[in-house]
Amino acid sequence: MRTLVQRVASVANLNEHSINPNSHWVNLKGSWTTNIVLIIVLRLLFGTIPWTTPELSWTLTNLSYCLFQYIMFHGIIGTPFEVNQGAYDNLTLWEQMDNGEQYTPAKKFLTVVPIIVFLISTHYSNYDVATFIINFTAVLIVLIAKLPAFHRVRFFGINMGQNDYN
Repeated sequence: MRTLVQRVASVANLNEHSINPNSHWVNLKGSWTTNIVLIIVLRLLFGTIPWTTPELSWTLTNLSYCLFQYIMFHGIIGTPFEVNQGAYDNLTLWEQMDNGEQYTPAKKFLTVVPIIVFLISTHYSNYDVATFIINFTAVLIVLIAKLPAFHRVRFFGINMGQNDYN
């Protein structure tokens, strides 16, 4: 029977010294730089659209970056590689990072960056209430998915692997 909130079964026998090729790249400093470059490119791209104001450009940058992060780290489950006999098949990329350990440098960085982009977009929108609500909602959705309390938790059965249904 499906419930509102379900917890994914824990992964047994994960060797903490083995490297998961699907999530190892997030610990590299080049991926951190790529995140910053992506934000700059998004801002420049939205800034070149003739009818956009700086306020709208930053809001679109925030929304796009939050959508990108949510899909990339919380929306896709599994791994394209055959590692650990399917141990990562029902986990999102965020749950695979650092073998599920919380508060690692990569996870801290990927949590702080959306907050900074939100603060910048709020500042450049001159603290307009409607724009603030839009930006805040986007960053809130991304940040809630990153909370340790929601590690391996699925709402409404979304992202449940086939092995997780009873």
